Amino acid sequence: MSKSKEKKAGKRLTKHVLVDKLNGFFSLRPDEVFSLKAISAALHLTTHPLKRMCFDILEEMVSDAFLKKISSNEYQLNTQGAVMTGIFQRKSNGKNVFIPEDGGEPIMIAERNSAHALNNDKVKIGFFARRRNRTPEGEVIEILQRADATFVGTLKIDKYYAFLLTENRTLANDIFIPKGKLKGGQNGDKAIAKIIDWPEDAKNPIGQIIDVLGKTGENNAEMHAILAEYGLPYVYPAAVEKAAEKLTREITQQDITEREDFRNVTTFTIDPKDAKDFDDALSIRKLASGSWEVGVHIADVTHYVKESTIIDKEAYKRATSVYLVDRTVPMLPESLCNVLCSLRPNEEKLTFSVIFVMNDKAEVLHHRIVHTIIKSDRRFCYEEAQEIIETGKGDYAEEILELNKLARILRKNRMVNGAIDFQRIEMKFDIDEKGKPIGVYFKESKEANQLIEEFMLLANRTVAESVGKASHAKKAKVFPYRIHDVPEMSKLEDLNTFINKFGYKIRTSGSKGEVAKSLNRLMSDVRNKKEQELIETVTLRTMQKAHYSVHNIGHYGLAFDFYTHFTSPIRRYPDMMVHRLLTRYLGGGRTVSADKYEEFCEHCSDMEQIAANAERDSIKYKMVEYMSERIGQVYDGTISGVTEWGIYVEIDENKCEGMVPVHCLSDDYYVFDDKNYCLVGRRHKNKYSLGDAVKIKVVRADLVKKQLDFDLVNDEKSLMPTVAL
Repeated sequence: MSKSKEKKAGKRLTKHVLVDKLNGFFSLRPDEVFSLKAISAALHLTTHPLKRMCFDILEEMVSDAFLKKISSNEYQLNTQGAVMTGIFQRKSNGKNVFIPEDGGEPIMIAERNSAHALNNDKVKIGFFARRRNRTPEGEVIEILQRADATFVGTLKIDKYYAFLLTENRTLANDIFIPKGKLKGGQNGDKAIAKIIDWPEDAKNPIGQIIDVLGKTGENNAEMHAILAEYGLPYVYPAAVEKAAEKLTREITQQDITEREDFRNVTTFTIDPKDAKDFDDALSIRKLASGSWEVGVHIADVTHYVKESTIIDKEAYKRATSVYLVDRTVPMLPESLCNVLCSLRPNEEKLTFSVIFVMNDKAEVLHHRIVHTIIKSDRRFCYEEAQEIIETGKGDYAEEILELNKLARILRKNRMVNGAIDFQRIEMKFDIDEKGKPIGVYFKESKEANQLIEEFMLLANRTVAESVGKASHAKKAKVFPYRIHDVPEMSKLEDLNTFINKFGYKIRTSGSKGEVAKSLNRLMSDVRNKKEQELIETVTLRTMQKAHYSVHNIGHYGLAFDFYTHFTSPIRRYPDMMVHRLLTRYLGGGRTVSADKYEEFCEHCSDMEQIAANAERDSIKYKMVEYMSERIGQVYDGTISGVTEWGIYVEIDENKCEGMVPVHCLSDDYYVFDDKNYCLVGRRHKNKYSLGDAVKIKVVRADLVKKQLDFDLVNDEKSLMPTVAL
């Protein structure tokens, strides 16, 4: 066939015909991936117009979910079925999402197509034929398994009916509560409900009250509500507490014989002044060689809490202690964490220890990991230890000063090796006996804090290396690590663009150490500058989250190749796992299942994040409660966040944060510039940028939403100079 005839024939190939050809081509080869070039060759598409039309059709087929795009010019038949199984995620705005169990792309489920599925229900959906340029959509056709979800809210009880006015962001509808299902709840009570039915034609689900927390606004009720909202326990099971009470307090002669005895070595604890669970202690003595022997002694919790017991199962379920503004919700029963395992002064305690022999340069000459028995000589709070460091006087001053000298060197070496130095000031509330916030103070990490931190880091690192650094001939045994990945390059580039406005710069490429050192230089350069807190906050946002895993990749933020959590078994379950495995491996035991322990690690990471969210919500609640008595007052503030719906402002005086909604910026129509962290007025080009100084008035404090609303005073920024973007 001549080229001219071929071109003529090509022109007769219509789009409809080519669509049919492509349908047939891919349907016969469901598992194969084809490039545009291979498809053109197989279908004899030799002219540029035909190849162009083929490309356009392929892209439409990808948009319609008939094909999957494997790379920029490779395609494969999308074998994802019309019916799929997965998890339903409910959103209060009605834009619900279905997550396929095979890990495919999320699919939107409109409220009208949700069949009243609840958040995290396992469902079966029908997949709609996708419309061009629209996100994929589906319809719930069967609820396979209900999630065990509960909802927190306030009871509104009328003569004939009752509702739970929900606070959960995943449920837009209030829950109808039959009068016989109130469990004694009264109007205005904070309560927890479980949905028992949701008829197809009903707007509201039907539920029953499973617990009444108390009157809305009462401190205990509100703190318990925050815990319940995240599925966290707010009471300790009586059976578990009873089991803990039965544990023997006696230290036997065999216990002592099997351990190294440190009862006559100077030992003390340094903790926050309100702490009761002392899970770490330090000992120090000078050896005949002139070296220092420093012991990091950790409560031997797993000596008492055996695997798979009722206490252990409850501890695993919780995975961490939760620290709300006014209370600690412990991982272990109080008789264990505050008494039996707490390293209280003048009491003999069983411990698991890392013993270091160090020279005056803080170089570890050798170490050993052993079970020990100690007797703490003194309990210090951080403030007392800090005073000794500053004055050189007080109990055990010589020992504390020597430990501090060694800790300073350890810290300096970490920074030289690329550890990132974030020194954040923490806002705390003074709380009265009823839980009401009456004042604000700021907690800063001083040398006494850093002394403890450095020796805990050293112990954690040493334990991780003892298992992870296997010889070339052997494979490392399974172990839970605390890992922290490198920041994404795109986030580093965004950070660099932002700090350039202030005259700073960082490296966004190169080795991990080079990038980390440039971040450290940035932290040093901004110290004591007005933009310090802002730049530290934005820098923190570029960091990945640390988590637990048996697959070690090192800890970027600490610049450690091996790191774990060993030093807080009273309040963290991963530390208990580490203690058990360490005991097993030191005794010559075989490795454990990687899959099983990775599952444990994932659970602990998830619970850590949930606990952090609850802690943050308790701070927000107290922040709103504190500012509710200051409505109408005017403060200087700094823009701490910028979004398309408004600007967040942190009050300089007390660090309480609220929002100025974008509709309150009435002088212009503002557009969100996410690259430069600012809102820009379309007409007048006025900018509200991250870090700008502003004056605000407190206009609303919503305790239910845990939200403060501000207005800008006169819609003007304050006189402090800002950086033009």
